[in-house]
Amino acid sequence: MRLRHIEVFHAVYTARSVTRAAEILNCSQPSVSKVLSHAEQQLGYSLFERVRGKLVPTPEAERLFVQVNEVNTSLDRLRQVAINLREAEEGRIRIAATPALGVELLPAAIAEYRAVHRDVFFAVETRHHDGVCRALTDSGVDIGLAFAPDARPGIAGESLGTGSFYVIAPAGWDFGSRRRLSLRDIEGVPYVSLDRRGPLGRLVSAHIESSGVQLQPIAFSETYHLGKSLVAQGAGVMIADQVTAFSGGCEGLRVWPLEPELRFEITVLHLENLPMSRICREFVSQLRECVTRFLERTALAKP
Repeated sequence: MRLRHIEVFHAVYTARSVTRAAEILNCSQPSVSKVLSHAEQQLGYSLFERVRGKLVPTPEAERLFVQVNEVNTSLDRLRQVAINLREAEEGRIRIAATPALGVELLPAAIAEYRAVHRDVFFAVETRHHDGVCRALTDSGVDIGLAFAPDARPGIAGESLGTGSFYVIAPAGWDFGSRRRLSLRDIEGVPYVSLDRRGPLGRLVSAHIESSGVQLQPIAFSETYHLGKSLVAQGAGVMIADQVTAFSGGCEGLRVWPLEPELRFEITVLHLENLPMSRICREFVSQLRECVTRFLERTALAKP
């Protein structure tokens, strides 16, 4: 089947009407009928039958549509990528970041960069890790910002810095004079867990499982700052990355370094076969400085 055959067949199958398919494809009804007939001639079987005035797919069409739908989805994605590439212009930086990195670190870096480069426009969005990678592969953004990302084909990563995990607890909770807390210290108290579908959640879960300590989860949080808010409201303790622990303030919280130390990477992502533009590279340098300052400043925090 040719691409035009696929488009017409998909439209007629979905609309169950040649007239409606012509409207969807923005062409004439005779044109749709002609292409559909040509497709059937090439295939050697009928795709639709008329039953009481309605188009009904044949059994062959039903099976064919499964594959055609995948091809049509890929075509739609290709069109969107083409649009995204057209919109990627000089003087514009498009960024997708995981939510926790968008609370303080990324806005600070953008503000500092804009103070010197007034002519640069930023388009910023927050997504979970998989969404950041998808935005890159679709050419919807120029760079991604994520925690400890998994390796993905076609996506390259550069480390901006290495942070540590901390235990955060409601301000009124007492763990004595300890300057660091281990998993044993929080065993038996309500625990707010990171969703293990994300890289940091998997890292923390593996650390807990290897320790043999049995914590008592009372909630799973996919968004790290939602988990932090639960802790601030007195729901329980949480093992949080350094960025989450210290971004947006620590009102209502106490913070202890986790012992033994557990570390993670903050990484900037970009397409492997497409070098970053000059302004993106300049901004990444600014971002690296902001990450370094933030990690150094907050690493000194004591409970």
